[in-house]
Amino acid sequence: MQKLSAIKDKISQLPLEQQAELLDLLQQLEDAENKKNAKDDFISFVNLMWPSFISGRHHKDMADAFERVARGELKRLIINMPPRHTKSEFASYMLPAWFLGKYPEKKVIQTAHTAELAVGFGRKVRNLIQSEDFAKVFPGITLSSDSKAAGRWNTNKRGDYFAIGVGGAVTGKGADLLIIDDPHSEQDAQQGQFNPEVYDRVYEWYTSGPRQRLQPGGAIIVVMTRWSKRDLTGQILNSMTDRAGVDDWEVIEFPAILPSGNPLWPEFWSQKELDALKAELPVSKWSAQYQQNPTSEEGALIKREWWQKWEGSRPPECEAIIQSWDTAFLKTQRSDYSACTTWGVFYHEGAPNIILLDAYKEKLEFPELKRAAYDKYMEFEPDQMIVEKKASGAPLIFELRSMGIPVTEFTPSRGQDKIARVNAITDLFASGSIWYPPTRWAEEVIEECASFPSGDHDDLVDSTTQALLRFRQGGWVRAEMDDWDDEPKYRRPVEYY
Repeated sequence: MQKLSAIKDKISQLPLEQQAELLDLLQQLEDAENKKNAKDDFISFVNLMWPSFISGRHHKDMADAFERVARGELKRLIINMPPRHTKSEFASYMLPAWFLGKYPEKKVIQTAHTAELAVGFGRKVRNLIQSEDFAKVFPGITLSSDSKAAGRWNTNKRGDYFAIGVGGAVTGKGADLLIIDDPHSEQDAQQGQFNPEVYDRVYEWYTSGPRQRLQPGGAIIVVMTRWSKRDLTGQILNSMTDRAGVDDWEVIEFPAILPSGNPLWPEFWSQKELDALKAELPVSKWSAQYQQNPTSEEGALIKREWWQKWEGSRPPECEAIIQSWDTAFLKTQRSDYSACTTWGVFYHEGAPNIILLDAYKEKLEFPELKRAAYDKYMEFEPDQMIVEKKASGAPLIFELRSMGIPVTEFTPSRGQDKIARVNAITDLFASGSIWYPPTRWAEEVIEECASFPSGDHDDLVDSTTQALLRFRQGGWVRAEMDDWDDEPKYRRPVEYY
């Protein structure tokens, strides 16, 4: 291709009549080269069949994995990716057509969460294989004249395609390639919040049905959006971990927003659009479906329903304020966050309760961390500011004290790991003493707590744990005769709406 481009650059020096003739020949040569590449290169095939296709970096990774499956180098593949990122067009439309073009004698079983959707994919694949563009890449490959139903047809080389919805029977069918595309529906996800066994039924169907129809040496590709720790991806991976001798899977995860903060597919999804979508969706839905990071309610130490929602337009009048910092490591580990939560102690039905007033989490260099800690202190003027004496917390304590800010250092006892500390405050949640305002940042704290200890981050969990350990120590009951020398002279009204 580079040689063709170099030749085109030099053609402009020739007479116009010769230029036209040579350009036509070069175009024919380029078309022939593209058709030749499309037989073995999946992206080239997609570009030929789908001229308006907008390529992204994740498509190249998917294409590489599909090619390894086709060559027999990869037998078990899971790709988790967000909605509207060309998941089904690649896996359920282009892939089976390309695979049967290369191996028209093989058998494909294609599944989706409904039979109607699966048959719809089958119709598109069938029509593509019968098209002129396909015939130019794979000449001589077409459908058997007596088998052209949308969801069940054969190639003229005795190959077989069968489309089925989740729960359907596959008796009598075999597969060299089993494609499972989004086996869970939105309705499943809604029911799964209250009845996780919805996900179990899909896994049971997979193991008792399609999985048993795989031919010797056959391959399985699961392409789906994550919904729950208990969805098909989760259960397949749990089985791989828990049972010796089960299939070894390669897993590719595509979050809509990468760890760098950039969009996965900026050519189609802008940062602005993704940020707006993130702000609109519940944290749990964004985390699972768009970031491929579902949280697990089943194994959570802190259940979501234990949090009490404060319905008032303003927070309650607080007796005291606790501010807690969990700081990241220094510059050598920039993937960590520094997190701060601010809590208000108040009385509800005669008993001390505590409400989340603010949450903050950011990746910060030390000078930025010091400024953020100072600003948060001045914003809330807490009765007690707690900083864990680890990582950048130790120098932060020194700097804040030198600025005249009273800081209480938190040093966990030996043998008291994160899980032990969380267990020490779970009874506060279970008793209904922990409250939150209906805000986005509060949802993020709740979601991170619900994902602990299996979540990707626990910075807000650590900050929360420190504050609640201090709360349960007591000492917040104040009488009129009490004289708190370290009490702030005044406190600004808290606004969180």
